[in-house]
This record gives sequence, C-alpha cells and structure tokens, in this order.
Amino acid sequence: MDYNFSERVKNLSGNAIREIFKVLGDKEMISFAGGMPAAECLPAAKVREFADELLTQNPVGMLQYGATEGYMPLRQTFLNYLKNVGIEGYGIDNTLVVSGGQQGIDLMFKAMTNEGDKILVQNPTYLAVLHIAKTYRLQPVGFDCGEDGVDTDDLERKIVEHKPKLVYIVPNFSNPTGKTLKIETRKKIVELAEKYNVVVIEDDPYGRIRFAGEHLPSIKSFDKSGAVVYITSISKTIAPALRVGFAVGDEKIIRKMTVCKQAVDVQTVTLTQAVVEKFISTGEIDRGIQKSLPIYKEKAEAMLAALDKYMPASFTHTVPQGGLFIWGEFQDGTSAKAKFREAVENKVAFVSGNDFFADGSGDNTMRLNFSNATVEQIDIGVKRLGQIFKK
Repeated sequence: MDYNFSERVKNLSGNAIREIFKVLGDKEMISFAGGMPAAECLPAAKVREFADELLTQNPVGMLQYGATEGYMPLRQTFLNYLKNVGIEGYGIDNTLVVSGGQQGIDLMFKAMTNEGDKILVQNPTYLAVLHIAKTYRLQPVGFDCGEDGVDTDDLERKIVEHKPKLVYIVPNFSNPTGKTLKIETRKKIVELAEKYNVVVIEDDPYGRIRFAGEHLPSIKSFDKSGAVVYITSISKTIAPALRVGFAVGDEKIIRKMTVCKQAVDVQTVTLTQAVVEKFISTGEIDRGIQKSLPIYKEKAEAMLAALDKYMPASFTHTVPQGGLFIWGEFQDGTSAKAKFREAVENKVAFVSGNDFFADGSGDNTMRLNFSNATVEQIDIGVKRLGQIFKK
C-alpha cells in the first residue's frame, strides 16, 4: 500500500543518536555516543522504596488521572528547589511538569512558532532541537558558539537579521560542546532578549553535574520581564526513564504550553512525579548528586588524558567542568563522519559533529560522552579511535 505521509514528516529522518542506539546492542561495543548517566549512579533501590511507599499509602492517587500542570506536591517542592540556580519569586502558576526536558522544548516550539519561522541556536547545538524544529517546519539558524558557548555580538547580529521567534541556549556544560556561559554572557543574553522582544529557552539538564569550578546562577535568575523560559529535568540527576522535567516561565506562556500538553499526553505519569518529589523533599537527590560527581570527574579526566595520549596532533578538544560531554575538532579538516563506520566495525561509537549544526557543517568535529563507559573502556575506546584517525 502507498502511504501519503504529512509534509511535516515526509522527508524527516531519525534522530542520529537514537539511530546509533540500534548498533549498541553488541556487548563488545564501547559507546561514547549516547548521553546516558553512569549506570552506577542510577538509584534503583531508592526508586523502588519510594514507589512501594507511595503505592501502599495512596494507590488510587498514584494510578488515577491527574492535573496536566503536574502533581501539586512536586510543583511546590520544585519551586523551593529552584533556589539552587538562583530562581526565586515565582509561584505555582509559573510552573509546568513535563515528560522530560525535551517535551518542554517541543511544547515551547508548538506554543510559540508558526511554520516557516526562524529560531536561533548555538552552533553547534543539541541535535534533538534541530529534529523538533524540522518537525514543525521551522528554520533553525546557528550563531557562533564563542569562547564560553555564546558569541553575544554574533547573537545580536543574527537577532537583528533574522528576527527569530525563539533563541535556544544550553548554558551549563553544553550538549554537545561541554562549554559553560560566563555570568557576563548570561546577563547580556537577557539584555538582548528584552531589547529585541525575543523569548529565550534556557535548557539546563546538566547544571548540577559540576565536578570542577563554582556553580553559576541561571540565565533565568537575571530575567525580570518574562523573556526567559527555564527548562530542566531529572534525567541526569536521578534517572532518565522516569521522564520528569520542569518548565518555569511567565504565566501566559506556561498556560499555552499546558494547553498544548493536554493534546499530547494529558499528563506526566503521577507515580514518577511523586517519586521525584520524594527524592527532592528528602534530600536524596542531593546525596545522589554528591555521590555521582567524583565518578564523573574520574571518567572525564580519564577521557581527557586518553585523547591527549592517543589522538592525532591535529585533534583539539574542550575541557568541561561538568556535564557528560567532550567536544573534539580536527584542525586539519579530517572528517569524523567518514570514519564512523570504521569505528563501529572496531567496536567503538561516537557521534559525528555535523549532526549538531543547523547548516549541517562541522564534518571535522565529534561529540564524545564519557559517563556511560568504565575508565578501562574509555582508555581502550579512545586508543582505537586514535589508531583509526592516525591512518
């Protein structure tokens, strides 16, 4: 049978990382491709304990329909938790619980854009954002990444030239570069958003995974006019499969996002929301983060050392102070994408950088994840990459 697919998806290809997952079933494969937290940091026992307690004490409440806006105890607890990133003075109506941070981004695009609209993204940016933009038939335009992650001069030029509906930024240990915005850059972004009347999406899934340096306040903490919508999740701080995230913004924007969510999944799963509330209110999330930081620090340092030891002299890389990623670039123009298949044949996987650029450039770049491999696997895997790229 011939199927007449919608124009939105007719020419849409799969998310590059999700496609790579198909080859990761091989137990011998060393993967630097995904963005998964370390297996040893997943709190299975505590999730089970909290879920058992909740289902015993309030089975109907955990299994019945709930409000689209989210589980009220979690929304209240989260407002207090926001003080960790400098966000204060907001109420319940400024919050929405979403099914993972990525749904928050999707709902923002759905609520704020029309087909053909332009959005600005860091060059490179989180590849799922480019995927979502294509789904809504938007035009993503990249602005220069700069030393810390955003070149504010180029951002302003692009805002003036393209008049975007939205600007999307990952401020802390950016996916994919691992870069972190300076305080001055954060303040300037808010200034530009207010000056040109453009809404900024601040995506912060990694902010608390800092194993070096000092924590910085969010972009949203400098926002006094409702120009910034802050989105985060517990995927990297508790567990990704719980699918719980949060959006914080002006009440009018949050209301439109809620209406859009009603048409998608009605509500985020009540049981997982309640489990997350337990993690936050009991302080278990903070204890888990503190336990994970030395683990991530050790793995990041192992990968940095291996890259310097095994990769060609033309290869340069970022040195993140947190998060899950290291960004690499071949200064001599070597194509990372051209070597991907050979790498997989040698049982090591990465993500070629061109998937993270709005214009498809960056053929000489690559993203490497260090969180989901052991220190031994990191050394072995990077050594294999070095042998491949030195040919």
